[in-house]
Amino acid sequence: MLTPAFDLSQDPDFLIIAIRVPYARVSEFDVYFEGVDFKFYAKPYFLRLTLPGRITENGNEQGSYDADKGIFTIRLPKETPGQHFEGLNMLTALLAPKKSRTAKPLVEEIGASKVSEEEVEDEDEEFDWEIEQSPYTEESESALDPQCCYGFGNLRSGVFQRLQDELSDVIDIKDPDLTPAAERRQKRLAAELTKFDSDHYLADFFEDEAVEQVLKYNPWWTEVYSKRVTSLGENREQENHDVLVSFSEEEKYQLRKFTNKSYVLDKRALRQVYYSLIDILLAYCYETRVTEGERNVESAWTIRKLSPTLCWFETWTNVHEILVSFGRRVLSFPLYRHFKLVMKAYRDTIKILQLGKSAVLKCLLDIHKIFQENDPAYILNDLYISDYCVWIQKAKSKKLAALSEALKEVSLTKAQLGLELEELEAAARLVQEEETASKASHSVSGQQTSCSSSEGSDSEESGSTTSSETQDSESEQEEPSESKSEATESLCGPFVEESSALLIDAGGPCRDPVPSADESQEKPGTLSTVLDRTGPLIEELGEQLATVVQISGTESDAAGNHSSVQNRDTTQTPCD
Repeated sequence: MLTPAFDLSQDPDFLIIAIRVPYARVSEFDVYFEGVDFKFYAKPYFLRLTLPGRITENGNEQGSYDADKGIFTIRLPKETPGQHFEGLNMLTALLAPKKSRTAKPLVEEIGASKVSEEEVEDEDEEFDWEIEQSPYTEESESALDPQCCYGFGNLRSGVFQRLQDELSDVIDIKDPDLTPAAERRQKRLAAELTKFDSDHYLADFFEDEAVEQVLKYNPWWTEVYSKRVTSLGENREQENHDVLVSFSEEEKYQLRKFTNKSYVLDKRALRQVYYSLIDILLAYCYETRVTEGERNVESAWTIRKLSPTLCWFETWTNVHEILVSFGRRVLSFPLYRHFKLVMKAYRDTIKILQLGKSAVLKCLLDIHKIFQENDPAYILNDLYISDYCVWIQKAKSKKLAALSEALKEVSLTKAQLGLELEELEAAARLVQEEETASKASHSVSGQQTSCSSSEGSDSEESGSTTSSETQDSESEQEEPSESKSEATESLCGPFVEESSALLIDAGGPCRDPVPSADESQEKPGTLSTVLDRTGPLIEELGEQLATVVQISGTESDAAGNHSSVQNRDTTQTPCD
């Protein structure tokens, strides 16, 4: 017999069951319903459901068949009109009939620890989320239990003895079957410290454009959570929130494929199941956000790497240590390593838990699909995810709500991660400030240098302009005197030679064979000094020169010849 595709919905007075049975004969089908039991048969399809509420036969039941789509639609009246049936989308839980609860499993391993009835968790009992304490003992865990357990509810052992070749590609622990929980934790903490890269962390901390982009992404549960808040503001019933989460046809098909089974868990095992659920959801929320809902080949690796439950088979004692472990791994392993992503995934997990088991189941189905398409991550489906998908459908909504409240009360700081993040950030900021100050000082000095160089170039330009003007004026003065130099040379020659000889004998500046730069630049000053030393001789020579000039030309020409002779005297005297 084949289990057909089916879907359940409701209104205040009726339960609606839609059953898809293509190629079935419409004339050959049977329907039976009474109380919480519903059965449908149309060869080769058979469907048996255990309903979450009671239905009755009162003459108002209806049925129809859509030949084009091959869908039977059956409307069954509720025994109590207005009653809300919870969990209609938990298809796996509806497929098998309810059985009486028992503390002992039907098949029991000889020598295995027995679970007493007192240890079995009562569905209606309030769950205690306080830390469970036990006295210290010197006996090692490996001596008490040589076969270490792991998997959903720590119900599995000896699995990896048969999967040694695929072990290293799935989990980080080398030998899980012989490594107790305390040793697993020590090795995990050491591996996280070794893997943490301060340069990578600081690069993401200061250059966080990509991180800010993924923080703006809104996954599917954001919109559903907004609708939930709106409905709470409108005083709607809490039970109606499950209808906000819908499943695709692919997800419904996967739910029908799961084998429905019951789990006998004591309080300790049940607490581990809830704690590990938080750990897995945190990793899933991070992956969904950084990929913006688009799965890639690294998605399976990221989820299992960020969840110590999946890659180290970690066991937990409280909610805070789960959050600390998740934060350490986010800052050590994936591409984006930023503390804001840790807190964002933390808040996303709280929203999912508050939305109820439908939202949690939808996330688990997505994880199951990711692992199923990745080799060899499908092993983690067999160990954890498949059991979670079946178990969550029967979990109590109020316990998930209590778990979300316990998670909401936990706070996380960078100092609690044990990676010295605040010290690294302070040192990096100090280096940045020093670099900024250094660049600022260099820019100021560069501006001063450019200003001084520009001023020097301006002075050089003005100096060169002045010198060129001086040379031009000197050349202009010398040009008219050259025409008269021949006429006056015969007259002035004896006087000039005599004056030159007298200047040399007087011990003037020509004693130094090479004049200094200052002296060469200040020729007029040097001439005045020589004139001071020669005294009356120069005066007499000047009178004689004036007499000669008056005889040789006009008064104006005499003045020009006097200046030219004086200039030549000034020029030639140091060189002799």
